[in-house]
Amino acid sequence: MKKRGRKSKKPEEKRAEYDPSSILPLELKIEILMKSPPKSIAKLGFVSNHWSSIIRGQVFTDLYMRRSLAHPRLLFSVYRPNMQMQFFHSCSQEDPSSDHRSVSYTLNSDLRYSFSPPIGGLIFGQNNTKAMIGNPSTGQFVPLPRIKTQRKHIFSIFGYDPVNDLYKVLCMTVRTLRGPHYFRWEDPMWEEPVTEEHQVFTLGPKQKWRMLESSFNDKRSLMSFDLSSEEFHVTKLPEDYILQQFGNMVDHSGKIAIVSQAYSGPMDLWVLEDASKEEWSKVAALVPSIDTYRCMH
Repeated sequence: MKKRGRKSKKPEEKRAEYDPSSILPLELKIEILMKSPPKSIAKLGFVSNHWSSIIRGQVFTDLYMRRSLAHPRLLFSVYRPNMQMQFFHSCSQEDPSSDHRSVSYTLNSDLRYSFSPPIGGLIFGQNNTKAMIGNPSTGQFVPLPRIKTQRKHIFSIFGYDPVNDLYKVLCMTVRTLRGPHYFRWEDPMWEEPVTEEHQVFTLGPKQKWRMLESSFNDKRSLMSFDLSSEEFHVTKLPEDYILQQFGNMVDHSGKIAIVSQAYSGPMDLWVLEDASKEEWSKVAALVPSIDTYRCMH
């Protein structure tokens, strides 16, 4: 009876089993990674399971994030329609004239993504119901499941949940009650509750959009979303605040503030002093009239 011999392993399998760097202490490996450029770290995570486990580990992630936060950078996004390319350029915030880095991403010729501000080195891009997560440092972009909705007005916010150490996307879709274009605050529709669909996506493998149904009766309110509990919190706006379609939220000495749009004359800045008590303070500023400016040749 003929005995079956053992199958010889392929050369690539033998090479995969032996990793010379496996004998190095973990502290030294982390030090090597900390001194490596972002693109090299990303490539190393693809070619070696051993290095990938270190890169994805909590120890290295915390160290890398702590160093990045200590040296913030400016990120610029440029879209080139003739090339179907999205370019990302970053530079040191402390010294913008040095330490420049650039990456590019090829887009579908029919799509143009709007990208959110970076959170933990990641950015969120959206074009209607299509969405993606990207890392401008490494040039890696991953598509997310399509947003399931029949509505045309889609607004998304990308954030980080520090309690559970998770990145999440909140997607809000508004039912169009008057025309397919824009809402006007003076329309009677704002006297009635505006129903919105809220969907949440948690970054990770085999994840999908989860639906949250909510409706709010008070149009004069500031709404926040807790990424940990996934609950909405509503704070009423001050009675004297004139509701505007293009009012902006700003950071005023570490507090949330709403600034009214003004082209000339007084401009009001409403500062939220205590959210639990719904207490607001008012700061007035004078905006110079546009008529006072002249073009000098």
